[in-house]
Amino acid sequence: MIEVADPTALAAAAAEHVLARTAANRGRVAICLTGGSSPTRLYQLLATESYRNRLPWHRVHWFIGDERFVPANDPLHNMSMARAAFLDRCAPPENIHPIPTATTDLTDPDRAAALYQRELQSFYGADAIDNARPLFDLVLMGVGPDGHIASLFPDDPALDETARWVVGVPRANVTPLVPRVTLTLPTLASCCEMLFEVAGTDKRAILTRVFAGENLPANRARSTGETFWLVDRAAIPENFGGR
Repeated sequence: MIEVADPTALAAAAAEHVLARTAANRGRVAICLTGGSSPTRLYQLLATESYRNRLPWHRVHWFIGDERFVPANDPLHNMSMARAAFLDRCAPPENIHPIPTATTDLTDPDRAAALYQRELQSFYGADAIDNARPLFDLVLMGVGPDGHIASLFPDDPALDETARWVVGVPRANVTPLVPRVTLTLPTLASCCEMLFEVAGTDKRAILTRVFAGENLPANRARSTGETFWLVDRAAIPENFGGR
């Protein structure tokens, strides 16, 4: 775990991880974004001049870990939030890869999942993931109040999926209670680095459970490369590490 002072410091630290990962790969870079409130400051920071000018936008591709069946203009649409915060101003349109949940003619989560799996496989160039060749350079993660990650919820059979890269989620455990599409654990794990961002006192309770080793999705999500937790002081559980 990497402790930072506050959400501003957390965003700055996460931005440095993004820069480091893009610098480590001189070819085509793939970054899997996360939704929710945790990454908002990071995304806004990446659009500022000091960071925007240091990213090789032409060779970075942006994916999303999960998406909700809400309209594209809904503030709860994950990729639209990222687009508004930084992607539409900085990234080439062809390098942005949303999950197709906001189209009026596509309402089936399983169909949307199959389409996104096909897009990921086309980008990767294979129908099966090779552990020696990660799909993503970086996967960003948050943690929900019940310990869910992406749209993989506690006790969901999708947590044990090993064949499919992407699955439909008929109903979420937390609001908004709408169908979703999510990458599976093996797909999320196929990365050089997985970076969790957790901030705020409202995350302290779930981090207490996560750090205690409880069987939660957040404890099952691990990179085949490196996994880091960026946590601000307000979110760190009481008495953690002898505090």
